[in-house]
Amino acid sequence: MMSLPGCLPLKARLVRGFTLTELMTTVAILAVLMGLAAPTFSDIALSSRLKDAANRLVSFAAVARSEAIKRNAVVTMCMSADAASCATTGGWEQGWIMRTTTEVLHKDTGAPSGYKVNGNVGSINFDPVGVGTTQATLTVCRHDPEAGSQERVVTVSATGKATSVKTTTGTCA
Repeated sequence: MMSLPGCLPLKARLVRGFTLTELMTTVAILAVLMGLAAPTFSDIALSSRLKDAANRLVSFAAVARSEAIKRNAVVTMCMSADAASCATTGGWEQGWIMRTTTEVLHKDTGAPSGYKVNGNVGSINFDPVGVGTTQATLTVCRHDPEAGSQERVVTVSATGKATSVKTTTGTCA
């Protein structure tokens, strides 16, 4: 077979590129892989929101403890719907504040929409030496559109130290 200088033989030109079958197979494999990866991205987003809300609670408790020591007074961290007073109904997801007996020191907007913060108490007190006079356990979880597979449990010990632990019980009441 002869070819002209600078030109490829006819057979060499036909071998280049992808066939339609190869391209369709590649697209189908990519679609399956993307379908498998989508739930993972959803779990990452869920974990990030839960971690953010739990870390805000932990840091809020640490600041409340610090303020109690600094002011030599009892400082209360409590759930609040209006960011001005402690609430007696509802949950922590509506927001929380830090206050002395006379003033509100800090406030937080609470959990994102669709998330809950369940707790065994409505307020946590820190005395002037920084000891938590109220032991508390708060669970941050996704409630809507369905309960998520992850939760964050925030615990405030009798010594006033706050910690957060990830759990996978997936029950959000």
